[in-house]
Amino acid sequence: MTDETSEILSKVPAATAGFWVVKILATTLGEVGGNLISMDMNLGYLTATAILFGLFAALAVIQTAARRFHPALYWSTIVASTTAGTTLADYCTRSLGIGYTGGSLLLLGLVLASLVSWKLALGRVAADQIAERRVEAFYWITITFSQTLGTALGDWFADTAGFGYGSSALIFGAALAVLLFLHYRRAVSGVILFWAAFILTRPLGAVVGNFFDKAGDHGGLAISRPLIVAVIGGLMILALGLLPQRAGHHGSSAA
Repeated sequence: MTDETSEILSKVPAATAGFWVVKILATTLGEVGGNLISMDMNLGYLTATAILFGLFAALAVIQTAARRFHPALYWSTIVASTTAGTTLADYCTRSLGIGYTGGSLLLLGLVLASLVSWKLALGRVAADQIAERRVEAFYWITITFSQTLGTALGDWFADTAGFGYGSSALIFGAALAVLLFLHYRRAVSGVILFWAAFILTRPLGAVVGNFFDKAGDHGGLAISRPLIVAVIGGLMILALGLLPQRAGHHGSSAA
């Protein structure tokens, strides 16, 4: 298989710096967007989750059926998954009453179970080898669990642990810097580092989003959620224009 063919077959973007910039924007958008739909629109967590997961499922089907990587489709699916993950996490931790600690542990277990199942079923787990439908199914299942985990984990650090939004953002930012250092040192498998970074960017986006939209007495800036969604959505479009996404190389990494 030539490099040109591998580019066509890969259906997810390469994990470049541009990818991570857009990913953080998408997770922040998903956090605020989820709050907008469940709270501002008074739909509640369960109804909002049902609507958003329906949207995510439709986009995931289209994404899986596509023959090649389409940046707009891929990132629309990511935004849908992170928005649905926000309302699902809030439903589990608040409506079901299991709390941020219980929700974080449950969802972490689901992420690990998804990755282990992926490894056992297909022999390897790789973030840029998404060309076959079975592989892509595991990819989106793992992403959905990680997006949901991120909301619960961000809330745990900000509220249960008492760090607040600003300090929590610094903690997650420092953790991502450590992963970047390990990447350049080539000290840890690239697949492990990818999924660790993918998971950690989600609570980073969650606490940043909450800092913008929560009330002042909760440590936030109380900025209008529709305004935040519009601004971050615009920044995502701008970033995709300035930092073009390219498909990952099928067959370039494995674990």
